Amino acid sequence: MFASKKKMKAITLVLSAMLILTACGTKKEEQLPKVYSTENGAIGGYDPVAFFTEQQPVMGNKDLTFSWNDAIWSFSSQANLDTFKTNPEKFAPQYGGYCAYGTADGHLSPTQPETWTIVNDRLYFNYNMKVKEKWMGGQAGYIEQADKNWPGLSGQ
Repeated sequence: MFASKKKMKAITLVLSAMLILTACGTKKEEQLPKVYSTENGAIGGYDPVAFFTEQQPVMGNKDLTFSWNDAIWSFSSQANLDTFKTNPEKFAPQYGGYCAYGTADGHLSPTQPETWTIVNDRLYFNYNMKVKEKWMGGQAGYIEQADKNWPGLSGQ
């Protein structure tokens, strides 16, 4: 009987520990937004279409906005807004505008608009110019790794 009580106590301890761990695991931590945004909106208020059409960062107009993917996107012209609306996935930056290099490394980092790059008709950003230099040295591999990491990082 004594061995049985010890066994029951051990089982109770194990089950209690599992219950505590399960409860901790189900507590939802605050998740980062799917799109990198600042007080100016998605990707800092820059027009995502302009990176393709003007090959440079162009600040969007607060009167020309569109809500998509839980973020407010700004555009420098009505034409760019209309273009984005027809196919947002084509013009929105990869990894929600978070740093492509950081995403490849398994974390989400903010970005700067001057770090933009278009690779295979997809828009990418990086944390800063120094990180962009590293990323440029191995884009294909970083993109492949970031593509694998993104669903877990974005909660998708």
